[in-house]
Amino acid sequence: MNQTWTHENYVDDFVKANLSNLGLVKGRDFYEKGAYTPYLKEALQGASKTAKKTGTGIPDFSIEIYKNTANQPIPILFECKLHLSKLILNKNNNISLEEKAISDYAVNGSVHYAKSIIESGKYKEAIAIGIAGDDKNNVKMQMYYVYGSSLFSHKLLDNQTLDFLENKKTFETFYKSAILTEEDKHKLIIKTQNYLQEHAKKLNKLMHNHNITAPQRVLYISGMLLSMQDIGDERGLSIENLQGSQLENKRDGKLIVNQIEEFLKHKIKDETKRNLMLSSFNEISKDLDRDKIQTISTASDSKIGNDKLVANLLATQSSTNKQIFTYIYHYIFKQIKIEDHADIMGQMYSEFLKYALGDGKELGIVLTPPYITKMMAQILEIDEYCKVMDLATGSAGFLISAMELMIERVKNKFSKDSTSANEKIKAIKQNQLLGVEYNAEMFALATTNMILRGDGSSKIQKANTFDTPPSLYEDFKATRILLNPPFTWDENGMPFIEFGLRNMQKGGLSAIIIQDSAGSGKAIKSNTKILKNHTLKASIKMPIDLFEPMAGVQTSIYIFEAKIPHDFEKPVKFIDFRNDGYKRTKRNLQEISSPELRYKEIINIYKAGKNAKITKDLWDIDEIYIEDFIDSSGCDWNFDQHKKIDSKPSLADFKKSVSDFLAFEVSQILKNEVKEESFL
Repeated sequence: MNQTWTHENYVDDFVKANLSNLGLVKGRDFYEKGAYTPYLKEALQGASKTAKKTGTGIPDFSIEIYKNTANQPIPILFECKLHLSKLILNKNNNISLEEKAISDYAVNGSVHYAKSIIESGKYKEAIAIGIAGDDKNNVKMQMYYVYGSSLFSHKLLDNQTLDFLENKKTFETFYKSAILTEEDKHKLIIKTQNYLQEHAKKLNKLMHNHNITAPQRVLYISGMLLSMQDIGDERGLSIENLQGSQLENKRDGKLIVNQIEEFLKHKIKDETKRNLMLSSFNEISKDLDRDKIQTISTASDSKIGNDKLVANLLATQSSTNKQIFTYIYHYIFKQIKIEDHADIMGQMYSEFLKYALGDGKELGIVLTPPYITKMMAQILEIDEYCKVMDLATGSAGFLISAMELMIERVKNKFSKDSTSANEKIKAIKQNQLLGVEYNAEMFALATTNMILRGDGSSKIQKANTFDTPPSLYEDFKATRILLNPPFTWDENGMPFIEFGLRNMQKGGLSAIIIQDSAGSGKAIKSNTKILKNHTLKASIKMPIDLFEPMAGVQTSIYIFEAKIPHDFEKPVKFIDFRNDGYKRTKRNLQEISSPELRYKEIINIYKAGKNAKITKDLWDIDEIYIEDFIDSSGCDWNFDQHKKIDSKPSLADFKKSVSDFLAFEVSQILKNEVKEESFL
């Protein structure tokens, strides 16, 4: 007879029995409740399920005997609940980490503990397992690979049993399938982008309500994010530090700017560079009214209170600066994993640009989506030895994607956190990424973006690209260029890539995303120069709506090999990537047709052409891939100029036309008969 469980202890007993049957010994291989190792206990400090989270977290079970390929421990944390309905609670299509959810639901509690121990800095990854049941025949479990403390840093796994814990070999097989694949990483980029877009809109509204001007808004975000960073062993600025004081040196805005200055001193040795950034961030503390407790006016009266976007986050009335700081702290700083090609500043800037500059066309600043910057970096086969340059850096999205690919290569080559790996990663950040940006605001954003990734010494210069000293490029010796130039520049911005190709190493590869018109007549002067000295290798036609709703421009990616004159006897690769599987709306990016797979396989198509290993159902390779010759005019660089359309009608076309005509004639006759009958 199947006994119905009446207490959570029954679920605990079920788990213990399963672990014991696998040969694991309690007290040696696994621990129950608070009987974990001292190291794990320390990592769980402050991870209790209460609102204040001051106590130590107590998972129902923990296992610490398994390690990853770098010989680092991977804790496995269990939470058990009575009743299947208590397995998991989702909110907005993600695991809820609110207090009641982590207290009442198995998965939520285990994921909370896993993220907490990673946030402590003592672990890099963990396995979270939630188990709930009504009786021994009605038990469900869900497990997650957790690789960070932020909102999206977990991956649902397929496993429905605990058999993977049987021995080190079974765990090793499990671990290899658990870690992130390229498709997982692509999905993470899109999920993060949509999340940032949502909160950029809300932040924009919050700052609009407090009369922060549109050009200032992204500086507020980047500056406040910097102020939240730790400085050595000292914690960064927190919400509690902002008390609404009206004393000059204790004003909320002043505290934020002072903290930014201290952080920049710690990260950036170049005083000129620090001062350039501070001159932008000083905007946060200039307006004294933004440090006063705010008054909300209504139709009937005025009252003290906080904006409704932060009302649930603040217990007392607060200054404008504190309200904005609070929103950023809760929804950006605490929730977003900095890695994975996420261009935080770029996403925010793109959203605010709509309000600051209409559609952005006045400055020609249209920032490239992170999944495109990553694709372009992959096409150029950027590895840990490359020297990567961007001559119109913007928010540093290209440099971020290049850096992440380089670091991934290092981690795959060396053991994680080994001396060799850490030294190589440091060298990449300090010596192998060069950015040049003229706009002071964009310079501050680009530098902030790189600093947030632990790179205080990146070679981002505030300068006019064409006026920089030649020694900058001679010393750097670029082997790769990634570029999206301002498209209001002469010849749509093609002079940037011509200049870059001249100032890089022979045989180096470059990719530029630019308006189609640059390759069909608008940039003849630059293009003819390029062909005399460099090789056009490929042209990739991009989706029509790629930059919507920022700018409705048709674009292509051109790929070059430096300092090898174009051989007009060799064909160029032309690829149509207009169907990338996405539909772009003002609200978000929608998946229509396997976009993550398309972005993976477009790299294969670029490399192998019609011989590429691809998913046949996704591509008509004969329609989207052409190899053809170009001439020396610089006017025939786009896919549609080489797509041959067969205008001769086939027999099937003729039959269809006749059929359509007859159907039309019959429909007209029937309509006339109906009209005649209506008069009878």
